[in-house]
Amino acid sequence: MKIWTLEHVFDHPWETVTTAAIHIDPSGKLHSHRLLSTEWGLPSIVKSLIGATRMKTYTQEHSVVDPVEKTMELESTNISFTNMVSVDERLIYKLYPQDPEKTILTQEAIITMKGISLSSYFEELMASMISSNASKGREAIEWAIYKLNAEIEELTASVRGSIRTPMAAPAFAEK
Repeated sequence: MKIWTLEHVFDHPWETVTTAAIHIDPSGKLHSHRLLSTEWGLPSIVKSLIGATRMKTYTQEHSVVDPVEKTMELESTNISFTNMVSVDERLIYKLYPQDPEKTILTQEAIITMKGISLSSYFEELMASMISSNASKGREAIEWAIYKLNAEIEELTASVRGSIRTPMAAPAFAEK
């Protein structure tokens, strides 16, 4: 078994980070279940060992957003290739205790290879791939936050531009 873990501090409030990651409906807490697919770019030797030319995998994800507690938890597990590998991943977004204007992400994946020689090597390889993908995920959140902030600034400027000081009433000539 290989356990991979990471913590990342976003320099943004919890509301901003979670809004960029997932939509929160007006009722408060959001529960969602999603089916995700991924194409793994595994080395040729790995593909030949497991007898696959393509590595399209499916994962089920359950997420819960609690705006009162300001937490968002995502748990996922693979539903493909379960006879060979089990990957259980958990992400938790919550307020950063040292600064409530920031959000901390704690991420963990438990990778277990089954019935494959050199399993620790492959577990390490998968942990490395998950780490790389986690970095891309954080970049995607930062990009979404940037786009949200740009939209807000554009809307604010637009509103400011449409609010003008009242002009003097036009003078009408009387006949």
